[in-house]
Amino acid sequence: MARALFVVSEEGYWGEECIEPLTTLSDAGVEVTVATPSGAPPVIDETSLDPETVGEETADWVRDVHESDERLNDPEPLAAVEADEYDAAVFPGGHGTVWDVNQDRDARRILAETVEAGNKALVVCHAVGILAFTRGSDGSFLVEDRDVTGFPNEWEEDTVEEHDVMPDGRKLPYWVEEEVLASGGNWDAELDAETSVTVDGDLLTARGPESSAEAARTLLEELGIERPA
Repeated sequence: MARALFVVSEEGYWGEECIEPLTTLSDAGVEVTVATPSGAPPVIDETSLDPETVGEETADWVRDVHESDERLNDPEPLAAVEADEYDAAVFPGGHGTVWDVNQDRDARRILAETVEAGNKALVVCHAVGILAFTRGSDGSFLVEDRDVTGFPNEWEEDTVEEHDVMPDGRKLPYWVEEEVLASGGNWDAELDAETSVTVDGDLLTARGPESSAEAARTLLEELGIERPA
């Protein structure tokens, strides 16, 4: 049985970006473990539960899984996780990742070790920012010369207010696209396409919530696992 590790934010993950891959992989027989920076249950971005933003069906489904899934309610601390025990690592997005997961030394260790071991890593939306802070064993940025997608500047401009302050009052410390480009990544968020999922070797990236289902399917394909009928 394949095993996947989900690295989820305690500062606010985007519901669909975690729940869609988690349920898709679970339904395909993948054993899923959830980890957070401190081992406390992950916190969901309330906007991703707003029916006016995501639709009533998605909001109800995401809330139900978030509240009832034992793996999300009893996660492992990242420092206790060994990457080589998993066939894949999944990093769901959400603005919260810029304050914890993307800056976490163990999250970066897990990502680098996963990719360098030839296993699969799926990084979604704002979590793509972790690529700008992760170095491989040779000291170079993991994202250097890799093709990636993620949450684009054009969308961030519509999210932040004056002085890069978020609607909840927190200042956004960096923009994902800018940091990935500065670290040598080849960025294309495919803004003219409805979805955007990029595969570069063992690294998979996805643009945002609307790409979550495609990202989950692509990860299963990369793992050589058939989706249940």
